Amino acid sequence: MRGLIALILLGIAQPCVAQTPPPAPPAAAVAADPALTTRANELIGIVAGTGDFDGYFSPSFHAALSKDKWDAVVASMTGQMGKPLAVVTITPVTPFTAYLRLKFERGIVNAQIAVDPAAPHAVTSLLFTGGEVADDSFDKLKADFRALPGKSGFIVHPLDDRVPPHDIVEYNGIERAPLGSAFKLWVLGELTREINAGERHWADVVPLGPPSLPSGMTQSWPAGSPVTLQTLATLMISISDNTATDTLVTLEGTKLDAFGPFGLGPVPTTRQMFALKSPANADLAARWAATFAPATRRKLLDDSAARLATTAVDTSLFSGRPVAIDTLEWFASPGDVVGVLDMLRRRGGETALAILAINPGTDAATRARFDYVGFKGGSEPGVITLNYLVRRKDGRWLAVAGNWHRADARVDELAFSQLMTRALVLASNVPLP
Repeated sequence: MRGLIALILLGIAQPCVAQTPPPAPPAAAVAADPALTTRANELIGIVAGTGDFDGYFSPSFHAALSKDKWDAVVASMTGQMGKPLAVVTITPVTPFTAYLRLKFERGIVNAQIAVDPAAPHAVTSLLFTGGEVADDSFDKLKADFRALPGKSGFIVHPLDDRVPPHDIVEYNGIERAPLGSAFKLWVLGELTREINAGERHWADVVPLGPPSLPSGMTQSWPAGSPVTLQTLATLMISISDNTATDTLVTLEGTKLDAFGPFGLGPVPTTRQMFALKSPANADLAARWAATFAPATRRKLLDDSAARLATTAVDTSLFSGRPVAIDTLEWFASPGDVVGVLDMLRRRGGETALAILAINPGTDAATRARFDYVGFKGGSEPGVITLNYLVRRKDGRWLAVAGNWHRADARVDELAFSQLMTRALVLASNVPLP
């Protein structure tokens, strides 16, 4: 239930998820230190398995990412893109950090690299941030979605009134799927509805609610800290802060249940969902799964509120295999995601759009294809979803939403992120009526 922004491989953070957006490209030309250029050019050999893996990366990188995990990431990437061939471009951000474009047999992979300014200039951070497949098409993309084990779906949909609504492309676009943290789009949507109705204001100050599990930062803040609604919404969307989310979910109450699509409500807080997945509450989980009636599920949450609030949740529960993702999750279809993104586009206002754009959820090269990119994703073991609201250079708005889940194993987040990057690249220039 964490927010996923891009592809994997950050040597100084969790290798599965990056919570902060990539740095903006430099406003003026920056000269790369020779050490940066050398390390960038050596990367092809490291990916190919012919370079000095141990000496290439810093001790902190090795501590965060084992050789086995590195090999898994490389296998996923080369499985889609083929063998690495050459470094095409090095665009410095600072003398020791840069954006890279790497040529593979079947296309281009974008990356970000950072090296230690001190000799021997080991690589301290490396992030593969998206691929561009040569001669790609939506038909090829759909075929690759079909090949994913488990269940998946995606949709690319124009969001203007020039033509009758239609999908550019979709695969399982109306099938409900687990959302992970992407359910927070509806929390933002209901908040903007209440603000537009004059019921609340972005500057309203409320006490921070009880802590949930990370991701985020406010779980370590003092209980009851005064925060504005805009701060809560910003943290909820940009870094997927669960405690901020729960504060808003509690504030919105049954209005949020009514706002979401069929099957999303009643909307548990993240803390309640974590607690329902705990083995200590197996009886409550069984009762939840036994009914789809919103009123019955809402009564279960209300009657069990104290028990769920005091359940000790072991975070290791979410570090292994999928946990009840077919029953204990927030559910919506890619088409439902299109609906809430379009609502935020049309009625969310400048503040909501600015919040969605803080973390664009993609690499700088893909981001640069659009005038605007808003994003919210979600993931947990066995689940990933990435959802984008974009405005193209020609002024046309589109929603690009996708999901993948499997109950028997973790999903390959890198592979899925590459698929969604391809969807964005194709959406950036597909002809529209």
